Amino acid sequence: MDNLSILLVDDEISQLASLKSFLSRRNHAIYTAENGSNALDVINKNVIDITLTDFRMPGMNGLELLKEIKKINPEIEVVVTTAYGNIDQAVDIMKSGAYDYLTKPIDLDELENLLFRIKEKKTLLKENKYLKEQLKEKFKFDSIISQSSKMEDVLNLVGRIANSKATVLIKGESGTGKELIAKALHFASSRKDNPFITVNVAALSENLMESELFGHEKGSFTGAIARRIGRFEEANKGTLFIDEIGDIPLNIQVKLLRAIQFGEIQRIGNNNTEKIDVRIIGATNRNLEEMIERGEFREDLYYRLNVVSVDIPPLRERKEDIPLLIEHFIKKYSQINSKDVSKISHFALDKLLKYHYPGNIRELENIIERSVILVRNDMIEENDLPLQLEAQVSKSLLNPHVINKDYDEKIRAFESEIIKTALEDNNGNQSAAARYLGITERHLRSRLERLGLKNNFKS
Repeated sequence: MDNLSILLVDDEISQLASLKSFLSRRNHAIYTAENGSNALDVINKNVIDITLTDFRMPGMNGLELLKEIKKINPEIEVVVTTAYGNIDQAVDIMKSGAYDYLTKPIDLDELENLLFRIKEKKTLLKENKYLKEQLKEKFKFDSIISQSSKMEDVLNLVGRIANSKATVLIKGESGTGKELIAKALHFASSRKDNPFITVNVAALSENLMESELFGHEKGSFTGAIARRIGRFEEANKGTLFIDEIGDIPLNIQVKLLRAIQFGEIQRIGNNNTEKIDVRIIGATNRNLEEMIERGEFREDLYYRLNVVSVDIPPLRERKEDIPLLIEHFIKKYSQINSKDVSKISHFALDKLLKYHYPGNIRELENIIERSVILVRNDMIEENDLPLQLEAQVSKSLLNPHVINKDYDEKIRAFESEIIKTALEDNNGNQSAAARYLGITERHLRSRLERLGLKNNFKS
């Protein structure tokens, strides 16, 4: 087996020493840590392939460490060991992204076999996932679900620029589908038969970011046990999509600018430059112009990236798309969960249409996935939606600083809230509530009917 970089985490010193001795004899690069906090320090400073961590430790346990590792670098494979194994614990570990778990005392033959499988997986992913699987997918524009005029404008722009060599900057809030647009650009271009490589720099520590983008030579820094090809070289002749590009530190921005300007990159530890032919698509949910003013983003890099700008509207500005998206997600998660859910009630749809969606399409998808799992029949009803949704809908409507709602809708929301408060304070007595509001009971009943509250408060 080729060498791996392995981090061992355990508060038992004897266990660390035993495993380190066993794995070092097999020529793996071994790091050790006695707790979760020290482990994260090691990961931030070194290139780690695999983390083998104990579950029960003082402070941060193995499951918590697993989640933090995946935030730093989701490609690090994590194996959790425990002497207290049970099925519930195992399910939580695997759902949180662990490659596998082992029970103590560790069977060394089982461990060695596990390391072999991880190495085999990494090799197969390297060969297949970037090109072969994506070419099978045959991504098309009609994979983007939309009927709103704002998204049609976006797709028309994407269609016009897809086959150009221009660098593109996609702007939009988190969860709006920036990667989906980037894929549409790639697969509608002449580069469609070549790799589409994605890197989310927000998921990487600054120490690993440069190596991830540009690669490194063996021995160029602690933990660099072998030469590594960076994302730019993997994307050669194709497209490199850099998500959250505003999170790139200034020192790495210089190298990125050179890659765009001259089509050249330099691996860490190598004085020679490599020529590359890569189309760059960047994406951000941050205001790069303000970052430039604060000295946090290079102005020359901004103009190199922003040759063509694609602005994706938030979901609250394309409400026409919500019913289509709901239909799509119901079908998707019904199939995944083997449920016979096919529709949504008028009341549930109304509530979803009124919601503000700070998390955009990703948040809507999570809401529908949850509802499909919990629903007892073939229709999602209002009570199948998250309990906090109603309060959030009211809050977004009543907040005068939320300007995405039209004036009439806000007035209706304020009036509804005033009338409901008056009725609740008077135990539902409409005559008393009308006197409290200074209007006639007939006027109150008329407003209840018009606002759709008639059945909520009967006289």
